[in-house]
Amino acid sequence: QAELGLNEHHQNEVISYMRFARFKRGLCLKTVDSCFQDLKDSRLVEETFTVDEVADMLDGLQTVVHSEVESELINTTYTNVLLLRQLFSQAEKWYLRLQTDVSDLENRELLEQVAEFEKSEFTSSNKKPSADLTKPKLAPLNEGGSELLNKTVAHLQEENEKLKARLRTIETQATAALDEKVKLEKSLKDLQVIQGDQKTDANQDITELENKVAALKCQFEKTLNDATENQKFLEDNLVTTKHDLLKVQDQLSTAQKELEKKFQQTAAYRNMKEILSKKNEQIKDLRKKLAKYEPED
Repeated sequence: QAELGLNEHHQNEVISYMRFARFKRGLCLKTVDSCFQDLKDSRLVEETFTVDEVADMLDGLQTVVHSEVESELINTTYTNVLLLRQLFSQAEKWYLRLQTDVSDLENRELLEQVAEFEKSEFTSSNKKPSADLTKPKLAPLNEGGSELLNKTVAHLQEENEKLKARLRTIETQATAALDEKVKLEKSLKDLQVIQGDQKTDANQDITELENKVAALKCQFEKTLNDATENQKFLEDNLVTTKHDLLKVQDQLSTAQKELEKKFQQTAAYRNMKEILSKKNEQIKDLRKKLAKYEPED
């Protein structure tokens, strides 16, 4: 038996469509035959005809046959469009994009292969349609859905690794900020020992800086906690996606937006460095001022 290179289910669907097409083709041929028969019954009632009469009968027959064939061809085109619409609709439910090669529709070798397939399928005696042919709709593509699910899980794993890398970067930046805070506090304490008169201003600067650093530290800790919770959510979501593919898409989009939002908050580190730089300049100015009050040797 000739094969089309499809699995059993899809080949049965092709047979179902060919059965439908054969039925429509038979109706079209019967309609054409009836046009000729009507001409015979209604016009061929005399033994002799003139050339004009024969030409008139042929013109009338041509008009009728042309109209019937054109109508059937248009109907066949619309039918094929509806069939493609069914296939594409099912593919879109699995987020697939099907492609067609119109040039293959005129491939003589492939057309002969289909003709041989039709001949082998419909010329056998007592050929019964498969039970699958009675189904009104095509079944979902399990293979395509599984492949899409695997791609989604792989994408989530990749996003999870990116999140871990971002967390490590945030931890490094937080550690550097704390080191800078310790150095700055030590410098301010040295200034307090050198010049007691400016103790009040220095304490105010220290308090203000400590408050800013404490606020930044709380913000960093909140970012780290949020990111850790987000990471756990993504890991749990990897299991959930195997059972509900559409939910995975929405959750992944939400997770990505939340991660981008948390990552954008790292701009606070740049603000902290600018503050530390300004305070270093203030310390230099204070030292210059203190140098004026120190007794000369």
